[in-house]
Amino acid sequence: MSPPDDESAALTFDDVSVARGGRLIWSEATFEVPSGGIIAVIGSNGAGKTTLLQVVLGLLPPASGRVGVFDHPPGALNKAIGYVPQNYGSISGEAIRARDAVMLGLTGRRWGFGRVSRDDNRRVDAALAAVDASEIEHKRLSQLSGGQRQRVALGGALVAEPRMLILDEPLASLDLRGQREIVGVLERINSDLGVTVLVVAHDLKPLLGVLTGAIYLLDGHAHFATLDGDVDETLLSHLYGTDVQIVHTPQGELYMRGRR
Repeated sequence: MSPPDDESAALTFDDVSVARGGRLIWSEATFEVPSGGIIAVIGSNGAGKTTLLQVVLGLLPPASGRVGVFDHPPGALNKAIGYVPQNYGSISGEAIRARDAVMLGLTGRRWGFGRVSRDDNRRVDAALAAVDASEIEHKRLSQLSGGQRQRVALGGALVAEPRMLILDEPLASLDLRGQREIVGVLERINSDLGVTVLVVAHDLKPLLGVLTGAIYLLDGHAHFATLDGDVDETLLSHLYGTDVQIVHTPQGELYMRGRR
C-alpha cells in the first residue's frame, strides 16, 4: 500500500445545514478539513454525528449549502472511502473467517462470483498486516475478541486502498486495552499510509494523543478546530456539560479529566 497523493481538502463545508423529517439537525457548517489527518466527530447523543457521515457519503443531501469530498460531490468518490459502521461485529456473519471478511472489502462490490486474483490476495495480505491481524486470518469471527473483530473491520475497509477511512464509534464496547490497540492501528494507518481518518467518538479521551482536529456538533451547529497538541478546554467543557481540564502526563500523553 502506498500513501495517497492528496493536495485538496478532505472535506469542505460551505454554509451547510441538514434536516430530517422537516426538523433541522444542525446548521451553519462552514469549514475545511485538511487531508491526511485523524479527525474526530464529537457531540452529545442525538447531535447528528452519524448524520454527518451520511452527508459525507452522499446518503443524505444537505438541506442547504455545499459539501465537497476531495473537491468532488458527496458520493462521487465512495469507492475511495473505506467505511466501518457502528456495531460491525453484530452485523457480520459469525462463521466467516477473518481473511474472508477482509476479502469482502474487495469482492463484495463486484457482481456475481469471480475468481480471486493474485492482486486481490496481495491486497488482503497487506491490509491484514496493516491492522495487525495476520495471525488471526484463519479464525472465524465468532472466535475473536471485540478488539480483534474491530481490527478485521478496519482491514476490510482498508483493503481497497482508500483515501479516507470513516469509522462510526469504533471504540464503543471495547475495554481499555482494546481501545488502545485500535487507536494505535489508526495512528499507524494514518502515518504510514497517509489515509485521512474520520472517526465518530462519544468519548474523546482515548483519541486525544493522535487527533489532528475535531468536528464539534454543539448547540445545533457544526464547528471544526485543529488540535496540533492544543485542545480547547472551554469547547470540551461545553460539549460534556462539565468543567474539563486537559493534562499532559510525564510521558507526553494527553489526559482529560474534570476540574476539582
